[in-house]
Amino acid sequence: MDTASEHEGSGPPRGLNYTEVQQSAEFGELRHTYRSFAFPLTVAFIVWYLLYVLLSNYADAFMATKVVGNVNVAFVFGLAQFVTTFLIAWWYSRHAAAKLDPKADAIKARLEGDA
Repeated sequence: MDTASEHEGSGPPRGLNYTEVQQSAEFGELRHTYRSFAFPLTVAFIVWYLLYVLLSNYADAFMATKVVGNVNVAFVFGLAQFVTTFLIAWWYSRHAAAKLDPKADAIKARLEGDA
């Protein structure tokens, strides 16, 4: 049978004003750090992907150019899409560990300390 005492530990701590935390300079700096990394990188990757798609559709002769043996430019660009995806994931992981996680942990510690 469910009782209130069994669920006291779940959910957010009582008495915290999350709006104040969201409007704090510390949280604003965390958001700025995230956005200044994620948004430009996202735009760059989308442009890179759309370039690949557009070249595949409209530059047949260029994409069919042989690079080595039967490997053509289209194949190289396709593989480069996978490589850049993994590089971006690795780069974001390093960025988050170095810049985002310490700021987020500080905010979390302050929130849990106030509870």
